[in-house]
Amino acid sequence: MFKIPKQAYTAEFKAGAVQRVKDGHGVSAVARELGVSEQTLRNWIKAAEAGKLGGAGAKVVTPEQMELSRLRAENKRLQMELEIGKKSGGVLREGPPVKFAWIESQRRHYPLSALCEVLSVSLNGYRAWKRGGTLQRRRLSDGQLLALIRTIHAEVKGAYGSPRMTAEIRSRGFPASKDRVERLMRDNGIRARHKRRYRVTTDSKHKLPVAENLLARNFTPTAPNQVFTSDITYIWTDEGWLYLAVVLDLFNREVVGWSIKPRMTTDIVTDALTMAWFRRRPGLDAMHHSDRGSQYASHDFQRKLSEYGMRCSMSRKGNCWDNAPTESFFNSLKNERVHATRYRTHQEAAADLFEYIEVFYNRSRRHSSLGFVSPAQFLQDWLKAQQIKDAAA
Repeated sequence: MFKIPKQAYTAEFKAGAVQRVKDGHGVSAVARELGVSEQTLRNWIKAAEAGKLGGAGAKVVTPEQMELSRLRAENKRLQMELEIGKKSGGVLREGPPVKFAWIESQRRHYPLSALCEVLSVSLNGYRAWKRGGTLQRRRLSDGQLLALIRTIHAEVKGAYGSPRMTAEIRSRGFPASKDRVERLMRDNGIRARHKRRYRVTTDSKHKLPVAENLLARNFTPTAPNQVFTSDITYIWTDEGWLYLAVVLDLFNREVVGWSIKPRMTTDIVTDALTMAWFRRRPGLDAMHHSDRGSQYASHDFQRKLSEYGMRCSMSRKGNCWDNAPTESFFNSLKNERVHATRYRTHQEAAADLFEYIEVFYNRSRRHSSLGFVSPAQFLQDWLKAQQIKDAAA
């Protein structure tokens, strides 16, 4: 029976989680977003305050740090309520059905009681709506549906066109045709972010050995951890360029490894691969596919692949389609987030990239090639199906 290994979190992942708390998100909300326990996240926060997030040894907590922890605990509820209020936007002015649908979509991020309290609806009313089935949930006028569309549009920061928007609305319990959603979006100027052409970043003009294309555009492995694909892109900030390397599990298109650095050196791709390996622990003979960039062809990276028992595959020279899924991810990242954002610092960009990858893309964003479910949901559905199959065997 296939099992996803217990998560092993890297220092970069922990730092990203801690930064979200520092940026004003509640500990409970961040823990739910990332699928970690609150205590684990609090331990990371304490380690970061002591300067020992990635190291071992005793953690010294100063009186000032203890006072900060106390203040955070006191303000936890207030932060959460402010965050819920900000996210709910126009839903606050709508009727109970729209509020209940929004609450249903946010339950994994916040306590149900807090959601009901901030939106001024009763817990019993929400439970009655849940029991009411589709008949009770059909009663959305064009105005109510438009309010829901606007709320979702704000939640996903303009990432969804009408197909993904329709899938999201249906997942919240409301039947909605694509034509109706498309009409309301068009008539009210609501559209997905404008797409720009993606440009290749890596340098393949080198004399290092390259591997043959073992993947051969077979982008549909039958199980997780069989094929990883990788690439590098760049992000402009007021402090200069920042580079992002990612590793995708091709099975569910999840970003299982990533690294963010101010220089495009070999360690950016080895660090991303290390994160992917620790999170997924692929078996021997798993494949890693990339372009022919010097970072991937380097002796250090090839040594790391050998250490993990992974086969190396590389795209043909000048053929971007050989690594299309990874380039598709970068297109989504750039069009849905980066092109519309000005980053003043490297830290600001890194925090936003963490949120896009770990909170939005992996766990929430509806992926067209996965039947409009998120990578995390696709994997969970597959695991459940495997359990049922194994039980029946």
